[in-house]
Amino acid sequence: MEFVLYELKDDYAIVTINRPAALNALNSNVLAELDQVFDSIDTDAVRAVILTGAGQKSFVAGADIGEMSSLSVAEGEAFGKRGNDLFRKIETFPVPVIAAVNGFALGGGNELAMSCDIRICSENAVFGQPEVGLGITPGFGGTQRLARIINPGKAKELIFTASNIKAPQALEIGLVNAVYPSEELMAAAEKMAAKIARNAPIAVRACKKAMNDGLQVGMDEAIVIEEKLFASCFETEDQREAMKAFLEKRKVEKFNNK
Repeated sequence: MEFVLYELKDDYAIVTINRPAALNALNSNVLAELDQVFDSIDTDAVRAVILTGAGQKSFVAGADIGEMSSLSVAEGEAFGKRGNDLFRKIETFPVPVIAAVNGFALGGGNELAMSCDIRICSENAVFGQPEVGLGITPGFGGTQRLARIINPGKAKELIFTASNIKAPQALEIGLVNAVYPSEELMAAAEKMAAKIARNAPIAVRACKKAMNDGLQVGMDEAIVIEEKLFASCFETEDQREAMKAFLEKRKVEKFNNK
């Protein structure tokens, strides 16, 4: 692939958007390659995914303005759907996805990061939804996910004013989980991915689905979702071995995802 790199490391994978000359901006080719990469991941073997951008300056600086500048209404809708379908695929991907945000995460870049389960960033990271300054709205889920992740009033302020925020403020408002020096970001992401990968994969996936699905409904329905996914973990090899190991006061050597 030309714009997306894939690396498998033990039980986790690293997906890198590799268009540094354009600050990793998202055009149709990048979106198509990202879609292909996520479709190709063997979720029986891969237990966590790290998503990042090439270089130290930018995670993703946004969608490609050059490509968008001449779109018609119908073409704009199609472009938005292409991004939304991909980001929804990442959001509902069976295994956890960690965004390692190295630099700019603006517009589509912030939207891409928000589609991931966990966001950590470098000290030079900058986040924002600048679309209204370009005469458009966020088109890849920004108006929906930002208001769900942080305070809705703050989300409206950021979107209406097209203001950017730096890493410390992103941490303060809960947009990211942690901030690291640039040279330590990927090591931190890999440490987190490896820690996730050491746990029972069936249980981790069930937890992700329970939280994602439960947040979309009322508490009574959400609890039923959890009950069903809780039950689905029983009679698995991993559950039986883990509980046996606990009772025998020993550690599980490796979960087999069965």
